[in-house]
Amino acid sequence: MVLRAEQPALLAPQLGQLAALGVRHVEIAWGPGPAWIPECRSLIEAFPDLRLGAASICTPAALAAALEAGFSYGVSPVLEPELLETAAMARFALVPGVMTPTEVNRARSLGCPIVKLFPAASVGIGHWRRLRDPLGPPLPFCIAAGGLGPGDVRPWLEAGVDAVALGSSLVAQGPELLRQVLTDLPQRP
Repeated sequence: MVLRAEQPALLAPQLGQLAALGVRHVEIAWGPGPAWIPECRSLIEAFPDLRLGAASICTPAALAAALEAGFSYGVSPVLEPELLETAAMARFALVPGVMTPTEVNRARSLGCPIVKLFPAASVGIGHWRRLRDPLGPPLPFCIAAGGLGPGDVRPWLEAGVDAVALGSSLVAQGPELLRQVLTDLPQRP
């Protein structure tokens, strides 16, 4: 789940709702405003049962802000080796975005155990499975993200991705839809 707000503190009600529904991982999109770091730090403290990460980490400044805010991980829509190196030196898990076979292979050669297939809706449901034979095993753990809705979760999982990230539009549709999506998912260890 990825949430966006110019003032992250305004996300507290949505985070509470997600925690109550049993969601475990939520990303808060990075923003350049001066309040982003302290407001995110407060949210991390207020929701200890959620594993909060920083989304949209594309620059050194965004990575530095995520580290200063105290996030436990970050996700990027791009594959940027310098960001991965900086994150590794800080012992911070940064999940890069990939789309092409070259990017997937590059992420794998850089030691990335997890990648974000982005934007997933643009490449289609069978894209990840089509990469398996040409690239050979093992492929990284794959989170499909970007342009996917509640009805896409189960089909994408069945098509071979390991996880699906949904956006804040799901939260805006109310807790019942999210509860239904979570109920319909197969249980994983």
